[in-house]
Amino acid sequence: MVRLTESLSAWGSPGFRGTLKRELEALGAQHLPLQQGLSRGSYALDEGLEAMILSVTDAAASIHVHAGIFYCGIIAGCSCADDPTPVDQLREYCEVTLDIDKETGEAKVTLLAQGAGPSL
Repeated sequence: MVRLTESLSAWGSPGFRGTLKRELEALGAQHLPLQQGLSRGSYALDEGLEAMILSVTDAAASIHVHAGIFYCGIIAGCSCADDPTPVDQLREYCEVTLDIDKETGEAKVTLLAQGAGPSL
C-alpha cells in the first residue's frame, strides 16, 4: 500500500488536486497498476507519467479519487541482435480509483476495467 501524506495534508485546500497529481506521478510503475493497464505494449515505463484527477469524493473515513494515468509502454522483444521488434514507446492510458485513509494517508489503488467509470 502506498502513502500519500502530502495529499492528505493538503486535503480541503485549493492545492489538493495539484499535490495529489504530483504525488501520483512520483509513484511510478512500481506502485501503480500500470503493467496491468497496458493495452498496446507489453512493459510499462516510468517515463512520461501524467496523472489527471477526474473526480474526488469525501467520505467519513477516506477520500475517494478517480484518476486517469497517461504513461508509456514498449513492446519488449527478446533482446537478440536480430530481433525485429521495434523499441518505440507507445502511449498508454488507464484509470484508477484511490481510497485514501484520512488518518494515515495510506491509499489503496485499484485499476478500473477499460471503459468503466468509478464505482463510487
